[in-house]
Amino acid sequence: MGYRLSKIYTRTGDAGTTGLGDGSRVGKDAPRVDALGDVDELNAILGVLLCEPLPDEVRTLLIGVQHDLFDLGGELSVPGASFLKDSQPGRLETAIDRFNAELAPLKEFILPGGTRAAALTHQARTVCRRAERAVVALAHNEVVSEAARQYLNRLSDLLFVLARWINKDAGSGDVLWQKGINA
Repeated sequence: MGYRLSKIYTRTGDAGTTGLGDGSRVGKDAPRVDALGDVDELNAILGVLLCEPLPDEVRTLLIGVQHDLFDLGGELSVPGASFLKDSQPGRLETAIDRFNAELAPLKEFILPGGTRAAALTHQARTVCRRAERAVVALAHNEVVSEAARQYLNRLSDLLFVLARWINKDAGSGDVLWQKGINA
């Protein structure tokens, strides 16, 4: 990256536009910018999660995901670009299978909670779902790689499984939803 960011403010966005990676300018409320922002927020919440004590295997996996999300953000910032590899969603499937194999089958709906790390993982899952919706909406009118859509879909599944696994690993079980508890 060198000296690209030697000056942080440029005033070029003061009129409500922002520059994309290909040099074009779009409104800050454009669907592409929405998708970029949601992916950025997802990466940030994973950064908060990584501040928690986590098993090394989970930490390594999530750091790798952060790098993938940065690649995805780069892909979204350059219309028509494809930086994610077709193999990346499959890598997430392998991780889902690995962690899910240690969990009891789910027979009830669960609530976000248990440990702080699991709750943050659930929060990341919900932000991931929002990012996926934004990318899908963008894909209705602009080119978005299949790998990008698949990656976010698999990542939300992985985050769900990891939240359950983190609770199990900490000796805390799932927080089960109870129908009509306050009726």
